[in-house]
Amino acid sequence: MRFGTAELLRDADRPRAWLLSVGGVAQSYVDLDDPTNLEFDYVRRLGDLVDCLPDGPLEAVHVGGAGCSLPRYVAATRPGSRQLVFDADEPLIELVREQLELRTVPQLRVRIQDGREGIRSRRAGSADLVVVDAFERATLAGGLATVEFVTDVARVLRPAAVLLANITDGPGLPFARRFLATLAEVFPHVALLAEPGVLRGRRFGNLVLAASRTGLPDAELARRAASSAYPARYVHDDELRRLRGKAEPLTDADAMPSPAPPEDLLGLF
Repeated sequence: MRFGTAELLRDADRPRAWLLSVGGVAQSYVDLDDPTNLEFDYVRRLGDLVDCLPDGPLEAVHVGGAGCSLPRYVAATRPGSRQLVFDADEPLIELVREQLELRTVPQLRVRIQDGREGIRSRRAGSADLVVVDAFERATLAGGLATVEFVTDVARVLRPAAVLLANITDGPGLPFARRFLATLAEVFPHVALLAEPGVLRGRRFGNLVLAASRTGLPDAELARRAASSAYPARYVHDDELRRLRGKAEPLTDADAMPSPAPPEDLLGLF
């Protein structure tokens, strides 16, 4: 594989559910019998955001694929959706196609291509949803968090569409704050979902960011986050601006990757 050896570990409680790891880093949990079973808490938050979009099929673009947990969820919960995944790791995608039945997912295409190049190739106003969840050895590539890239994503999105991104960060949230500033440079509505300990900078973990031109269903998302099996905080408006503080947007000239997790947590991200 491009970023390390891939391993598939069967779930002892679900004979057709698998944990996919690359280079010792957990990438995806795929339940072949129930694609709505989102085991990772950050993927469940992405799923909640998808659930709150207007009813009906979606035109979705995913930057980063691995086991394609979220595309499988969209296909199951939004029948008729057309989805395109960009992933640069061809051997990994071939493994997922052969071992995790990727070819059976309705109207899902996977293109072996860098995410920035892939987004650049899409028509303006062609997507209802763009999801950025592309990690290389446990860090988000810095080029996926810049004003230039986010501006190109905005070009691809329809007026009422949404950009979702999964990132990781640690104490002080230096990367998250700058990515929030980046999103706010392009989109008028930005929100964040994170476990309280991660949000307070007490531990390293995932944060899910959402951005839109027309607004997000704040009340419903806050309710879902609070009632989740792994409760999270939904942060938006003034609270988000306070969290962002004076952080500057990231640009291609000063792009930075997200921080790598501590060694003792590496297998969890």
